[in-house]
Amino acid sequence: MTLTSLNDVRQLLLNLPGPDEQAGDAARAREPQLTKPAGSLGRLEHVAEWLSRWQGAHPPKMEMPRARVFAGNHGVVAKGVSAFPAEVTQQMVYNFESGGAAINQLCRVFGTELKVKGLSLDRPTADFTEAAAMTEGECVDAIIIGMNSVPEFTDVLCLGEMGIGNTTSAAAICHALFGESAEIWTGAGTGVVGDALQKKISVVRDGVAYHKTNIKDGLDALMCLGGRELAAIAGAVITARQKRVPVLLDGYISTAAASTLEATLTGSLDHCLVSHRSMEPGHLRLISAINQRPLLEMDMRLGEASGAALAVAILQGAVACHNGMATFAEAGVSDKDE
Repeated sequence: MTLTSLNDVRQLLLNLPGPDEQAGDAARAREPQLTKPAGSLGRLEHVAEWLSRWQGAHPPKMEMPRARVFAGNHGVVAKGVSAFPAEVTQQMVYNFESGGAAINQLCRVFGTELKVKGLSLDRPTADFTEAAAMTEGECVDAIIIGMNSVPEFTDVLCLGEMGIGNTTSAAAICHALFGESAEIWTGAGTGVVGDALQKKISVVRDGVAYHKTNIKDGLDALMCLGGRELAAIAGAVITARQKRVPVLLDGYISTAAASTLEATLTGSLDHCLVSHRSMEPGHLRLISAINQRPLLEMDMRLGEASGAALAVAILQGAVACHNGMATFAEAGVSDKDE
């Protein structure tokens, strides 16, 4: 399908495939046979079943985890919402490409392929307090870039971002979609405090008020308040679902980007897990709003898919136990019914 409008994206959401129930049933049937008390591996058991359902196969695999980090610049930075200047986005992309960032180390240690994509870094989005952050065409183009980033033969996709000013966009999206006050959703980001934080809160409040009548669903919020990297994350989530690739969302910004799909059509994120709870104050509230539960709580707030890359280890452990453990019959161990 050729995408030319956000309505085309909405149509895609209506036709997303569901889970493979046969694969999930096979995982659920194997679990009680393994040499352990029922439920003793906790969420690892549920993760193995979730992977089977969304990979569409049993046993589940974790041979090819991949990470995709999208970068974008935001016009709202001119309002003084960040402790760092916009040029840091490009500088950090260079750092990713040279292997010097935290995400490089985490991907390396867990065998995760990493690719980074900058989106028009020389052309920031519009200041969303004065105009839509992106035109519809710009938003769709960024969604398409994200959709085209998901390769075949991917066992799990970690999604992250880099973009000075994008916690402001994330907070505005959440304020627009889930209500409450701008203060609830707006945190320090890269380290703004005091008067600068109050300015950031005002920018979030003013931006949402400016676009309120034009935001009917999550995709409208993405176009009016988001950024190119957020739109690319949303696109990658869509194609991952189409290709039966489970997704690990990173922190506040990545979750906010994906939440625009859930706010457009409930169930759009069923193939996703939130990897960790960010220290951004709005993240836990957002996780609850989209009916998720984070895998990890590590007091992280870096972004760049770092929490998702770390959570790959959890998935690897779940698959190793599910696939490798002996059954009671194989081990000659009496189970509780014998």
